[in-house]
Amino acid sequence: MKYSLLTLSLIAAFAQAADTSAVMSGVDTKYIDSQVRAQDDFFRHVNGKWLDTTEIPGDQSRWGSFNQLRDDALTQLRTIIEDLQKRKDLKGEEQKIAALYASFMDEAKLEQQGIKPLAGELSRIRALKDKKALPGLIAHLNRIGVPTPYTVGVSQDARESTRYAVYMSQSGLGLPDRDYYLKKDDAKMADALAKYEKHVAKILGMAGSKDAEAEAKAIVALETRLAEVQWTRVENRDPVKRYNKTQIDKMSEIAPGYNWKQALSDAGVATKTDYVIVMQPSYLAGFDKIVQDTDLAVWKSYFTWQTLRSASPYLSKPYADAHFAFYDQTLSGLKEQPARWKRGVQLVEGAIGEGLGKLYVAQHFPADRKERMQHLVQNLLVAYKQSIDTLDWMSPETKREAQAKLAKFTPKIGYPDKWRDYTALKFNAGDLLGNVRRASSFSYNRGINKLGKPIDRTEWGMTPQTVNAYYRPTANEIVFPAAILQPPFFDAKADDAVNYGAIGAVIGHEISHGFDDSGSQSDGDGNLRNWWTDADRANFKAKADALVKQYDGYSPLPGYYVNGKLTLGENIADNSGLAIAYKAYKISLNGQPAPVIDNMSGEQRFYMGFGQVWRIKARDEAQLQMLKTDSHSPGQFRANGTVVNQPGFYEAFGVKEGDKLYLKPEERVIIW
Repeated sequence: MKYSLLTLSLIAAFAQAADTSAVMSGVDTKYIDSQVRAQDDFFRHVNGKWLDTTEIPGDQSRWGSFNQLRDDALTQLRTIIEDLQKRKDLKGEEQKIAALYASFMDEAKLEQQGIKPLAGELSRIRALKDKKALPGLIAHLNRIGVPTPYTVGVSQDARESTRYAVYMSQSGLGLPDRDYYLKKDDAKMADALAKYEKHVAKILGMAGSKDAEAEAKAIVALETRLAEVQWTRVENRDPVKRYNKTQIDKMSEIAPGYNWKQALSDAGVATKTDYVIVMQPSYLAGFDKIVQDTDLAVWKSYFTWQTLRSASPYLSKPYADAHFAFYDQTLSGLKEQPARWKRGVQLVEGAIGEGLGKLYVAQHFPADRKERMQHLVQNLLVAYKQSIDTLDWMSPETKREAQAKLAKFTPKIGYPDKWRDYTALKFNAGDLLGNVRRASSFSYNRGINKLGKPIDRTEWGMTPQTVNAYYRPTANEIVFPAAILQPPFFDAKADDAVNYGAIGAVIGHEISHGFDDSGSQSDGDGNLRNWWTDADRANFKAKADALVKQYDGYSPLPGYYVNGKLTLGENIADNSGLAIAYKAYKISLNGQPAPVIDNMSGEQRFYMGFGQVWRIKARDEAQLQMLKTDSHSPGQFRANGTVVNQPGFYEAFGVKEGDKLYLKPEERVIIW
């Protein structure tokens, strides 16, 4: 991407006309709690009345800006699907969408079938005579979407991003994180583990086990051993540590007792590549020992359980209800099961998401929204370029590398230029579980078939109807699906300030992932490469360590704290993204003062736009799970934890010493 005078002029062109009499502020002033000062608790000041009056819907574990838009999108998608079902002329993807949804909504057939759709898979597991058959079984289950102790998948090679590579990763736990098995002194973790064992026993008993309690105890013991040798989520954030290129014929050096030749042959990759990237070598070594130490009968129980667990939502009501009772009620705190139509829409999204997304975009994404977003993205990239030039902690040598990477960023907005081809995917309106398995196999095979082929630069990792955004290091791309480009993130009717604070900060956030502690280890071509001087990397690490310490001090639940190391990348992106968005907004004013709207200056509206994006409430169970598994900080700290590091926030709201959100200038973490 080249930065010309034309590009710079976009910033000025994006500014609103001088007449602001009909322009909305974009701030939800009805939710402002005037009893709480912005200088003391910005999150509650912006969202206080919403927090006090909003109940989390019974079928949700948390509720906020993202969740509301997601729920709205589900309703829109339901209408699209049900309109398809009224037609008699369906073909292609439309026919597949209708058939899959119909198979999920046919509850009478599911009740009639009971557990019969699983008969073949369960028989295959029962028929195992020797542990030598485990590699072939794991390859098969991995292909059809059943959790296994390790997974095989295809993505860009992180050190050679012009080719696809096979990645092998740890997996196979029935609980959200290893801490649920290992934190024996944590009452909440221990309680969840005990209830998990009872849930396993219940499902096994329903499926015909004669000694379900003993089987469940053995399964939990096995999963605990797997958890003990797994890497932590913090360890897994290091892309260099995760990259362990290994020749297939050398896999026995990592785990000598396991037949990797058979495993990778049955996985369909041995004839397509001569190497794999092992993400957690010590885990595979530990897994190898566990295989040798564990009786075949226990492995059969384990794989029976994992097969039942993955299938339960798609079986008869007793299985689906039991699955909901543990995974959604016990672990996430839901009060009621989501309506069946919601679950059906979500299934369609997971299986044929871009086919559904094509229909969604045609009905719900105005063309002018994409054009305006393109301007915003360009503005943020220009602001980032200028910011890099002014850094006082980075040498000219590293700055040149950073600018080279920024210049190669690829923005994607709204929806793909080329839609995914689902020709090979087949659905049957009377075979729900078969449809689910075929969708998993289609996705798996699609990945395997990439090996040896050129990188598809048009591919998206999210559907257009996803309320989110992402940065992909190996492609050096930032992606903003259509569904996030609406209020409170993007309001075409609002003054610029709130849009820069909301979607502008999201754009800045995704750009910043290219320069967070993980993304900064890849270059502009998407390859893992150290482009830093030692001194500059040390300066960066010192700032990152300060941010870790800051977020380690935040507690959303009594006795539980944010993990500053786990959330570091997202916290860097939040802080840097907001800082860059603010600079872009100031440039957009072209030296002129911003209008005062709703008794707020432009600078105040900018931060208010940011604060209302993170409006959220979460159930305690869900909050605990997120603290263990989510790389993002809780919403209140994404708001307050970010603004305390922003000099512009202090200026906009007159924050001074003695205010609760005041940090001394030398304590504020300013990276990009």
